[in-house]
Amino acid sequence: MMKYINEALLNSVTEKAQSNERLRMNHNFHETMDAPIQRMLNALEPGTYLPPHRHQNPDKEEVYLVLRGALLAFIFDEEGNVIEKRELNPLKGEYGIEIPAGTWHSIVVLEPGTVIYEIKEGPFAPLSPENFASWAPAPTDKEAAAAYTQKLLSF
Repeated sequence: MMKYINEALLNSVTEKAQSNERLRMNHNFHETMDAPIQRMLNALEPGTYLPPHRHQNPDKEEVYLVLRGALLAFIFDEEGNVIEKRELNPLKGEYGIEIPAGTWHSIVVLEPGTVIYEIKEGPFAPLSPENFASWAPAPTDKEAAAAYTQKLLSF
């Protein structure tokens, strides 16, 4: 069966993200978590915190294509220094990013209603603790996460 990506679907996933405590929501296109390719919409709202992390498996490149809205993509070195910052915004001709495996990365959402199409190798496996940056706040520390996000925005 064909699967369509349209305004109604983006709006539906965005509404779920807006009412979610984490201010984000996935809509998976893959049928199972062990599918060899994970394909999803990820609706993201300003204020969501995605801690810097990496995917060490050599097959775990990650692709973000911004369908709507805008975000900043950050690449870090091993010590947590920002080595690259890029605004992704289709209205400015900046559509996406492919992140190599093992690369420390994060994003900061700039506009309400931002939706990305995300693609990565499966099967899904939760990240192990060593793949979350020790130099960044945990998502459970909301105050520190908000301060860290503001620091990134000022970079």
